[in-house]
Amino acid sequence: MTQSNSTVAEQIALAAKTFEHRRTGRAPKSVTVVLTENTLVITLHGALSEAEKAVAKDPAGAAQVQEFHRQLFANSSEWLREEIKRITGVEVREAMAEVEPTTGIVVQAFTSGTVVQVFLLASNVTAGTWSGIVPDGHS
Repeated sequence: MTQSNSTVAEQIALAAKTFEHRRTGRAPKSVTVVLTENTLVITLHGALSEAEKAVAKDPAGAAQVQEFHRQLFANSSEWLREEIKRITGVEVREAMAEVEPTTGIVVQAFTSGTVVQVFLLASNVTAGTWSGIVPDGHS
């Protein structure tokens, strides 16, 4: 796939996979990219090493793995931020990473002052079964 015939999501997924490989020495098993209005969420599946998963088996170890990845992301995310800007044409204002140590999933969120809640489901949901945004003032 060349950049000219790949989607923006595919380009961002490839950049995220490259970023993860550069910063940790290993690539995730797969990458999911979701863009809603001005919030981009990148999920790296299978991103933790076997050693990290072993350390994360107890709560104190899980907290250490989470903090390590938060700090690593905070200190090295500039390259990925620039790639996202290059691909989308839009500057990244905020970025954060969260790790789910028991599954080895790393979630990277790029927002503009938005609260991001990420729920990792146990299985896939068919895209055609739901869609939409709840407008302000509706519950």
